[in-house]
Amino acid sequence: MKINMRYKRLAARTSALLLAFSSFLLMSCDDMLDIRGENIQKEQDQFETYKGFRDALTGCYMQMGSTDIYGMNLTMTNIENMACLWYTRVEYRLTKGVEERYYLTRHDYANDYARTAIQSMYKGLFTTISSANMILKNIKEKGNEISDAKMRDMIEGEAYAIRAYCQFDVLRLFGQLPQNSTRSVSLPYSEMTSIDAYPSYYNFSDYVARLKSDLENAENLLKNSDPIFNNTFEELNNPYHVLDDFGYYRQSRLNYWAVRALHARMALYLGNTTEAHQIAMEIINAKGSDGNPLVELSGTSDLQNGYNGLPNECLFYLSKYDLNDYANVTMVGGRSDSRAYAGARMCYLSGDMFNELYASLPGATASHNRYLNWWNRTIRDSFGMLAPTLKKYWYDEDHANNDDLLTKHQIIPMIRLSELYMIAIETSTSVEEANRLYATYMKSCDFALYTPFTTLEDARAEIMNEIRREFIGEGHMFYAYKRTNATSMMWSDDVITEDNYIVPLPSTEYDPNK
Repeated sequence: MKINMRYKRLAARTSALLLAFSSFLLMSCDDMLDIRGENIQKEQDQFETYKGFRDALTGCYMQMGSTDIYGMNLTMTNIENMACLWYTRVEYRLTKGVEERYYLTRHDYANDYARTAIQSMYKGLFTTISSANMILKNIKEKGNEISDAKMRDMIEGEAYAIRAYCQFDVLRLFGQLPQNSTRSVSLPYSEMTSIDAYPSYYNFSDYVARLKSDLENAENLLKNSDPIFNNTFEELNNPYHVLDDFGYYRQSRLNYWAVRALHARMALYLGNTTEAHQIAMEIINAKGSDGNPLVELSGTSDLQNGYNGLPNECLFYLSKYDLNDYANVTMVGGRSDSRAYAGARMCYLSGDMFNELYASLPGATASHNRYLNWWNRTIRDSFGMLAPTLKKYWYDEDHANNDDLLTKHQIIPMIRLSELYMIAIETSTSVEEANRLYATYMKSCDFALYTPFTTLEDARAEIMNEIRREFIGEGHMFYAYKRTNATSMMWSDDVITEDNYIVPLPSTEYDPNK
């Protein structure tokens, strides 16, 4: 099996580094107090050099890629189960290893299996947030250890962005409905690094204000420091183009344009449609340093090369050297050996679900490049029934170019240009503009048989179908249902209520304001 050994060594080093900062978050109070002095010393030593800040920031991205959160549970599995996107046979409901999926799909958050899953996601988010906070605290106190002002601003800007990215998903998971909520929920917004301090809890409006402040801080710091303004993404994926090697691989980091896209995502979620549309169009029309589009929709070119995560249109992805090892144990992916089948613990669609997924695009079977390339349509389940499995995280190890692993194959898409097109179409006030954007998007899918929209209502309805199709396995649909307060979910027989959208905080959490 081909492995990028340089990245594997980096993963091991930064994972160990991250544990030095975050392991105390996972212990009992007595254990934490016992090791407080040791951790304070580690912190003091860590941030004595520019390299220490660099390693700490890399550690944050490694933590984001953990399977507890964006490495799996908040992209491929748990969050998609909550959107009822993966098939679960009735016969499987009591099968060992399937209980978690079953109860999340039913939104039975009080069940012990679901509670354990929720606790894991919550812990993963706040471990990452705490690590980002450590950088923000120390860069204010010791930032002069970084002699290059632009690099200092870039590190600080990305730390703000990481905190905002994770705190936004705390809001989307555990918070109240963003529109027409009948329940008020206060949530922790952590700016803390101390192991014996509780984060403050805020009501919805105050929480959102802090989220916006973090995003604006990130944008302002990155606007004058991000290497993307002097180099293209392609150039920055080839290290010889920049002097400081920490400026490489901007798509695998929260660069300026990724932060702007996160801002558009947040504006849409909050119902600020004019702002969401303006930012989405800004990014769609943005030019790189060479005068060409910053990024373009890349379905055809990427898929022809076996880049199933569509890296060339990613504004932000996480690079995971072991992705092919674990993701396709969960989803089978492109395996075709005699033992490849969709078992009870795997995530897949039934044949009927697969047909319904593309039902609003008649003729997709002939040319639609996602239909043809993203799905293994030969896999069957243990009952011998057709069970299409997702290939988005799979690549052919025997034929992949080793130089492409880090930036093309071993990636988890976090923000793609396709999402900005969806946002722009959904928030457009012009049918003509919506159709123009949709035509461009559909061209990237190699699909010419779509029906143009006749009303904006038609456009918004179809965009919900497209979000389900385009971002399956990336963790988008539960939030789309929640922000629109949908009373039903495709592939669920249950009536969906407000309570189903508000995931309860772990019982171990303490709100000092109560």
